[in-house]
Amino acid sequence: MKREEILIAVVDGQGGGVGKSLVEKLKKTCPGVRVRALGTNAEATGRMLRAGADDGATGENAVMVNASRAQIVLGVVGVLASGGLLGEITPAMARAIGESDALKILVPTERCRIRVTLSGGSLSAHLDDAAERAAAEVERLTAD
Repeated sequence: MKREEILIAVVDGQGGGVGKSLVEKLKKTCPGVRVRALGTNAEATGRMLRAGADDGATGENAVMVNASRAQIVLGVVGVLASGGLLGEITPAMARAIGESDALKILVPTERCRIRVTLSGGSLSAHLDDAAERAAAEVERLTAD
């Protein structure tokens, strides 16, 4: 697969701050790969687009359709939970992301009342790790 054929979807809601940071990091670590912003609301989508996403879409149907098109999906762990992101993730969104064949790279946060045991680290460190894991997957996908 060629780099330009790879689609990375970044899913975020609320104000789009985590998605913005992920998009910025992905554009540096995965040059040439299409990064698509998928917001649960227009503010989140817009913030990710301003951060450099190649394109974007908003709402339940956008997340459902694009989760199945992407090779990699990034977001906070709450995108897999119905009612995640303070209720912005619908059951259909969570199911579409969870059932997607895409590699899911999820950032732990405590806002969605989901705890993931890790050996510490700041949110910024987890975002860096997510971008690095995406870059490694891009390399795997583009290997001959």
